[in-house]
Amino acid sequence: MKTKEIRALGDEELKKRLEEAHKELFELRFKAATKQLKNHRELPMLKKNIACLKTIVRERELGIGV
Repeated sequence: MKTKEIRALGDEELKKRLEEAHKELFELRFKAATKQLKNHRELPMLKKNIACLKTIVRERELGIGV
């Protein structure tokens, strides 16, 4: 999901997506540990997505609008 699309989401939707992303990260890490993960590139991409979500949530908390 692109940053512009993420910024268009509401606060509740952002928190929901962040929670879902954390659950997915847990599942991917588990699959990687048990050698069931096919595409290892998914982990860094998901981490980057989580960082973007957290950044936008924090910007809204501080009242920084870009």
